[in-house]
Amino acid sequence: MTFEEISEADFRDFAGASPYKSFMQTPEIAKYREENGWTVYYLAAKNSGEIKAATMLVAKPTFLGKSTFIAPGGPLLDLEDQPLTEYFMRSLKKYIKSHNGYLLQISPYYETRELDRHGDPIENGFNHQGSIKNLKNLGFIEQKDPSQPKYMYALDLDGKTPDELMADFKSNTRGHIRKAEKMGVRVRELKREELNIFKQITESTSIRREFEDKPLSYYEQMYDLFVPRKEAMFLLAEANNLLLSVAMFMLYGSEVVYLFSGSDEEYMKDYNAQYELQWYMIRYAAEHGYKRYNFYGIHGLPREGQTDGVYEFKKGFGGQVLEYIGTWELPVDLKFYKLKNFLKNLKNRGK
Repeated sequence: MTFEEISEADFRDFAGASPYKSFMQTPEIAKYREENGWTVYYLAAKNSGEIKAATMLVAKPTFLGKSTFIAPGGPLLDLEDQPLTEYFMRSLKKYIKSHNGYLLQISPYYETRELDRHGDPIENGFNHQGSIKNLKNLGFIEQKDPSQPKYMYALDLDGKTPDELMADFKSNTRGHIRKAEKMGVRVRELKREELNIFKQITESTSIRREFEDKPLSYYEQMYDLFVPRKEAMFLLAEANNLLLSVAMFMLYGSEVVYLFSGSDEEYMKDYNAQYELQWYMIRYAAEHGYKRYNFYGIHGLPREGQTDGVYEFKKGFGGQVLEYIGTWELPVDLKFYKLKNFLKNLKNRGK
């Protein structure tokens, strides 16, 4: 087994075929990071010249000149394969240390248990708890505030028609869709010069729901990087010249991911545009051969009483809960890592 830097082209080929692929582990996200001051690395473990594990890493000096290294949505490997995981992670640690890094953060697109729509384990479903044990044995620490959602909600589209999918929707969800169509709600793609409309609606939604919206430059960069590759769509739901709801979707591999959205609060109940927007994209995904429609993050497991209206909205379309391994950190320079955390805690106590 060897560990080495690889080309962007070789990484793209490997990532595109990986069962653990994510739009976060793409050269396009690497370019987005580069445009915002990060350094990008493509690294792989090979056996007889064949790539067995790989990751796109980004790095930026964050504290006293030392760099944090992040594998967004990665790395790409079977984390239950203990020998491969140990070799690759130890090699990453050594590489990062030689490049003045003190910390590695990972957020693999790796499911740990097969759950139903209520968040309960499915009998005889897959269970990849060994992956967690392998990370802990290597010194990784799970983060309580993950950079990527640990729990998501998704629809299995494989081989199903739109009519078959709608039949599994809750009756009130079907009713909301019918009402939206009766009210004349239509969905269309936004052009790049219309992204100010997208930003206007997401920003007002973020103020209402108290979360931090992305800047317009983020949406513009993501549009430029992914839309020409047909790997992103920005949609608008409107009626009678009213701008009702917007959403951003990523289309990568066999999956469509519902990433960001916003709705005009004044017209939400009257038009139900957010339901028509989802239905439009679910139909699109099914008709274009995608195997999964990922509604993306939910807040915790429903069976533990940790969810909210976002989960109830998504559950109305059928589907199931997805449990991912979460975000983990590996101290590369332990003394520096402890110093940074000590100073951070000291600062927090002084607030």
